[in-house]
Amino acid sequence: MKNEAILDTIYARRSIRKFTEESVSDEQIETLLKAAMAAPSATNAQPWRFVVTRDPERLAAIRKEMPLAKINAPLAILVCADLSIFKRPIVERFWTQDCSVASQNILLAAVGLGLGAVWCGVHPVPLIEKRIEKLLDLPVNVKVLNVIFIGHPAEEKEARSQYNSQKVYKDRYGEPW
Repeated sequence: MKNEAILDTIYARRSIRKFTEESVSDEQIETLLKAAMAAPSATNAQPWRFVVTRDPERLAAIRKEMPLAKINAPLAILVCADLSIFKRPIVERFWTQDCSVASQNILLAAVGLGLGAVWCGVHPVPLIEKRIEKLLDLPVNVKVLNVIFIGHPAEEKEARSQYNSQKVYKDRYGEPW
């Protein structure tokens, strides 16, 4: 059943941190980006911009600037937002949610393609943001949310949900579901 396949993909999405050296094809990258851009966004602003790199030196430089991202993957997609597109300042505040949904779509699409991926946060840590923005030559109006490392997995993790009924409330906070 189609809905069960969607749930299987959601549960199979795990943070993969070990990859083979096999490259990710241009077609797979395009599929990942199409999935990202299928995401909803506030007022349909679509502020996302993506920097895609397979360059080993660039990947090494990204890893160097991110203390918790020593991931040796053959591909990184850096999810960014162009804040200059916003006509109303209040809508600009939603860029992190917009880019987060696009990021989740990349992660789910990676599972669907048989790839592994891990999301490593950049925003909201100003020091890391500045380092990555400089490394990517981002204009001042473009902010980076995260780096998603992607490749063919060299590790397997069991599908699972982290459902916990004690974190769900009925009608108001504190009322057990």
